[in-house]
Amino acid sequence: MLTANFGSIPNLISLFRLVLVPAIVVMIASHRWMEACIIFIIAGISDALDGWIAKSFDLRTELGAYLDPLADKALLVSIYIALAINQTIPAGLAIIVVARDLMIIGAFMVSWLLDKPIRVVPLPISKLNTAAQIAFASLVLGVKAFALPAHPWFSIGVYTITFLTLASMAAYISRWIRHMNL
Repeated sequence: MLTANFGSIPNLISLFRLVLVPAIVVMIASHRWMEACIIFIIAGISDALDGWIAKSFDLRTELGAYLDPLADKALLVSIYIALAINQTIPAGLAIIVVARDLMIIGAFMVSWLLDKPIRVVPLPISKLNTAAQIAFASLVLGVKAFALPAHPWFSIGVYTITFLTLASMAAYISRWIRHMNL
């Protein structure tokens, strides 16, 4: 019994991250940058923590395989959209981030509907992309929270996130095409 309860801890952490998403968006919309930054950093740490706990204690679950990436996507998509609406980051960057996730979800759904489900396995480029997106959003929120100058790293960050997001998108599309035998 103890193992079953302990096994849900990574999933509970992922659910906690999902609950933080609206709070961060509200803080950004309210220009409460310090609070947004703190909540986002907590959410980012929770992402690393749930994965570490699941792997270290062999507590991986099928629910966790879906819940963790869902929490990541909800967090990052929401943050990038909120920052773009607030004109803090270029709208094009948010569009690329959202498009990538919509394409991955769409491909997953099409595979499932055609009775050719594809296993949910994050690619190394995707892990790097997620880490970079979290780091960039943290830096943007930190700059706003502490009223720091954004240049020159801001432009470098925008191009880096654009490149990694497009590379991740291409890797997933390639994997999906091979899986679907197109």
